[in-house]
Amino acid sequence: AQLVESGGGLVHPGGSLSLSCAASGFHFGSHIMRWWRKAPGKAREFVAGISSTAATTNYASSVEGRFTISRNNAKNTLYLHMAALKFEDTAVYYCNVPQRNWWGRGTQVTVSS
Repeated sequence: AQLVESGGGLVHPGGSLSLSCAASGFHFGSHIMRWWRKAPGKAREFVAGISSTAATTNYASSVEGRFTISRNNAKNTLYLHMAALKFEDTAVYYCNVPQRNWWGRGTQVTVSS
């Protein structure tokens, strides 16, 4: 199995950014997916999760209302749209298959003026 995140970068506070996670080597559409993040000096933090059919989503309180998780099972891709970004959103963002404990290598998001 392979998970490859992309879409990270540098963005100003208040800006938006969309991340993607391309999945391969397993039946993507059968698995719950999650986004996590890790900032320097902090523990890894759950960001958002989505059920296999996208019927259910859940978010960390710190991103609720600003981030949107979605998926396209036909394209084996997970997404995270981030809006109203704050300095504290700066982190490496990872996609994860919790049932298998599979992780991508992450993509860096830096919010800076």
